[in-house]
Amino acid sequence: MKVYSMNKLRIYIDMDGVLANFDKAADEHPSNGVKGYRPDLILDFSKFEVMPGAKEAVKKLLDMGHDLFIATTPPWSHPSAWGQKRNWVEKHFPALKRKMVLTHRKDLLIGDILIDDTKWRGQPDFKGQWFHFGKNGMDWKYVIETIETINKVNFNYEKSSTHV
Repeated sequence: MKVYSMNKLRIYIDMDGVLANFDKAADEHPSNGVKGYRPDLILDFSKFEVMPGAKEAVKKLLDMGHDLFIATTPPWSHPSAWGQKRNWVEKHFPALKRKMVLTHRKDLLIGDILIDDTKWRGQPDFKGQWFHFGKNGMDWKYVIETIETINKVNFNYEKSSTHV
């Protein structure tokens, strides 16, 4: 993994399924179960609940001094979702309100870590480390513990290289 600064990581966090509870909103919609139901085309993204642990995790990452961005893929055929996502971020994560990237190609992002729950937008080809959120126990607790470990390794490396 390429680290841009020994102490400060550039971290991209997906919105739907990582910060915002897309699945809960989709499951609770009255059209759920109806043939042809496409939640991404009809849901109001500004109304999603925050994923459990997300607010605390983002605060912890910011307190560690990392550079955070939200990398989200708005549905192309639901343009009002773009503004809804922006409004949701401003309400729930005001520190990140001007740090949103709308993209269908997350492999083009430049950074250290991408936290994302799907693999359909280039996530496996991201040049940093992709944390496949929600898979194999990768939850917010695991993410924070892993980044804290990276911080310790980087700190110890930086400390030992100054004494060479």
